[in-house]
Formats: sequence, structure tokens, C-alpha cells
Amino acid sequence: MAVGGQRLTAAWAGPRPDGRPVVVTGVFDVLHVGHVRFLRDAAERGFPVVVGVENDERVRAWKGPGRPVNTATERAEVLAALRSVAGVFVISGPPEVSAWQDYSELLASLEPVALAYTAGDPHTEAKRLGAEAMGALAWEFGITEAHSTSAMLEAITSLG
Repeated sequence: MAVGGQRLTAAWAGPRPDGRPVVVTGVFDVLHVGHVRFLRDAAERGFPVVVGVENDERVRAWKGPGRPVNTATERAEVLAALRSVAGVFVISGPPEVSAWQDYSELLASLEPVALAYTAGDPHTEAKRLGAEAMGALAWEFGITEAHSTSAMLEAITSLG
């Protein structure tokens, strides 16, 4: 829940698409084939896909001082260039403001048809609760095995 009255905010990186979207939120630090397949699969269900990218401060607090590798602005630009993505917004707010209720409050104005997430997401239950609170569906998609940003960064570092 909001901490000390502080809330999450969203700033669109480009135009906000029309229609009830499927919403995806996350870091998307180093885009890989797993991300691309996930977003494509969500878009194939026939609704516009909008992606909420966590800002740099939030990512750094959660993942450590070496992250994100790419800035939120750059991550938003790369995601917006994908054919399957209809729009991107950057999520800001204190890192400790991260309960499902906070995200539901932020996303409710979009009137999402669904929240999409990958199997094994540690926040699955929170996303299901948030979807339910907004009257949206919760769509779980399979994960692309052996593809994660952390694994990619580890492999790159071991080369050097």
C-alpha cells in the first residue's frame, strides 16, 4: 500500500493507445527473446499491449547498484519499437511502494482487459489479486527456458 501517502505514477513514452489494453509491468532491462515471445503471445490475443517499465530508481533499489543496464527511457524506446507493443509508460514512485493495491490504483484508469505475466513470476498472486480488483483477467504465459536478463548478464560478465 502507499507509503506515507506516496503513490505510483506513470508517464507515457509516446501516445497512449486507444481501447482496453492488456497490461504488462516489469523491468525489461536487457531485452531478450523471452521478452519478445511473451509480448508477442499477449498481443496475439487481440488486444493492444501496453508495457509499464519500472524507473531506474526502483530497479536499482530492487536489483542492486549495477542495474539497470539501460535507462528507463532507453528501455521504453526499445519496447515501443516492437510490433507487438501498442504503448509504453514509465512507472515512478518510491521503491517501497510496491503492493498489488498500489499497482491496481495506478492501472485502474486504463481499464485493462487483462494483466499478463510469465509462469513462475514471484509476484503471480499479487498480479492475480490486482487483476481481480480491477475486473481484469489474469493471463499467465509460459516462460522461455534459459532466457533471463540475470543469466545473460552473468554470461556476458564471465566472458570478460
